[in-house]
Amino acid sequence: MIDFKNSDYVKLKQIDPSSVLKDVQPLLIEQEQIIGAYKAIRDYCIFTNKRLIAVNVQGVTGKKKDFSSLPYSKVVAYSVETAGVFDLDSELELYFSSLGKVKFEFTGSSNIIQIGQTISRYIL
Repeated sequence: MIDFKNSDYVKLKQIDPSSVLKDVQPLLIEQEQIIGAYKAIRDYCIFTNKRLIAVNVQGVTGKKKDFSSLPYSKVVAYSVETAGVFDLDSELELYFSSLGKVKFEFTGSSNIIQIGQTISRYIL
């Protein structure tokens, strides 16, 4: 499991989901669709219509990967912070019933409101 308190899930930048599809495709279930993908330096996260998949790329070569599946059905609350004039980054905090808080930071170009709407659609 990824230690989200000490992870590099900061400054996630939106990427083309097809660039990481080969890694997560085997994990997807029937009728699960990728909504968006965001990447930090090496680690990345995938938002689907059912869950968030956080991928921790490990080792020197990056061939070893840790996949954490965070289903929206276990989210009890969430918080979004939009980018401002001087603070160009946005944040997403998810509160899971058995895991606790998971925090992600996105670059200003990310559409945090759309991410919040997607999560709302599946948890409300």
